[in-house]
Amino acid sequence: MSNSKSFESEKLSYELQAIASVVHDAAQVCQGDPMALLALLRQLEQLHREIRDGVFQKSLPDNRQGVYSLLKDIESVGGWPYIERMRLQAFLENLPQEATEETQ
Repeated sequence: MSNSKSFESEKLSYELQAIASVVHDAAQVCQGDPMALLALLRQLEQLHREIRDGVFQKSLPDNRQGVYSLLKDIESVGGWPYIERMRLQAFLENLPQEATEETQ
């Protein structure tokens, strides 16, 4: 890897760490407030969608070798990024017993 690519990769790594830190801090501030945490999750989902449908799709390779390299990287580094939603059953299981009794 060339020095400029290594520098860019390191810079991206620091930027991603900074983003993760900001998101963790926001989650800590919202702790105990399910509406605020839900708003945070919705914002993260929206960002994911904007990046995926915008700059990611525009930057996809246009030749066979590039596609192969991208797919190989996706498989070897951790798969396709996906934001999973909590299933309703799991959500209900995490509610305090009193709340579930009130809804019945």
